Amino acid sequence: MTNSSVHHQRLSCGIDLAVWPLPGRSIAALEIRLLAGYAFEDPQFLGVTNVLEEAITKGTEKRTGQELSDAFDEIGASHSSFAGRETVGFSCQCLAEYLERAIELHAELLRTPTFPQDACEVAVELTSQSLSALEDDPQELVRKLLLRQAYGDPLGRHVLGEPETLERITRDAVVAHWRRFFGASRMMVGVAGAVDPARVADWLERHFAGFEAGESPSTNGFSIAFGPGHSHFQKDLEQEQVGICFPGAAVTDPDYSVEQVTVGVLSGGMSGRLFTEVREKQGLVYWVGAWTDQPRRGGMVHLGASSTPENVEKTYTTLLRELDRLGEDVTPAEIDRAIVGIEARTQTQGEVTRSKANELVNDLFYWGRPIPTEEKLARVRAVRVDDVRRYMADHKRDRLSIVTVGPQPLHVDTPG
Repeated sequence: MTNSSVHHQRLSCGIDLAVWPLPGRSIAALEIRLLAGYAFEDPQFLGVTNVLEEAITKGTEKRTGQELSDAFDEIGASHSSFAGRETVGFSCQCLAEYLERAIELHAELLRTPTFPQDACEVAVELTSQSLSALEDDPQELVRKLLLRQAYGDPLGRHVLGEPETLERITRDAVVAHWRRFFGASRMMVGVAGAVDPARVADWLERHFAGFEAGESPSTNGFSIAFGPGHSHFQKDLEQEQVGICFPGAAVTDPDYSVEQVTVGVLSGGMSGRLFTEVREKQGLVYWVGAWTDQPRRGGMVHLGASSTPENVEKTYTTLLRELDRLGEDVTPAEIDRAIVGIEARTQTQGEVTRSKANELVNDLFYWGRPIPTEEKLARVRAVRVDDVRRYMADHKRDRLSIVTVGPQPLHVDTPG
């Protein structure tokens, strides 16, 4: 992506649009995000976003759910949706000549859903079943508990809500969320493929004109209310799950590229420090990893591991030791290897048309404008040993948020 190749504009209907023309490709990808995720939910109805995302495809004013599905199939379009923390997303890929039709169908879907009563009831039941299933997924359970403790409300909520809030969700609650947060002014749209940006803009203007939400969007996003401390959740498991996080960099922070490389050194495949030191050399864990998580404002660095109960304390101290060692003995070779890994993933994923549309919408979400891929990679390539050491010094680990799930609580002093 270059500044000259991507077209970016705010449409009259309110949509923030970015288009990446890719001549010679036969397909076009459409990514739509609405600022309507579960962080915006009424606290009485946590989980309503997931219910809405399940039910919104089940009928419009013109078509039943099956007829809508058939209409997408008639143009050979693959489409999907998700309920996220700050956004609800809709993705579509089709032959370029059918893009206008795909936009028209998405406008129908988003503007005129009927939310049939039975579909809403089924969506609530499916969400409730998925929430119950978390009890049998220790890794996802520890993630849910850690985010609730570390991020605060509303960013620490879970997409599936809570049992008591799901019981309150009716069709009226689903419709209320849709009316409040679904509108063109809360939409970010990315399009990539063999398309003409002016025609794409005209199609969106035509099909989304007058689509207004009950609440105007905020460009600020939500702040993380970091909650340090340690919580243990007793559960009869053969493995002990450990989750740790501490404040990191926002996507828009100058240190974000340094953080990417730092995490790459820790967990960049089988050569990453956590895999080699914690799993291969000491045999302490079944799995181990590090990753970053960025809401629109702020960011967090996460470490996770699955160990035996008798090894959980050594696993915990080893994780922190390896983290702290980065500020002391990280090498240029490790930095280079992490950079190559980031660049390879970016370049290979970026060749997929859908990934390019997704990248555009991510840029609109975080930056408010498209950022050239080469510019992002240049920041990563510029990271050196001193940058990682400075990052580790600036981002103190004296306040950690820690959650363990399993039969054995930690009996160590924990920062926070």
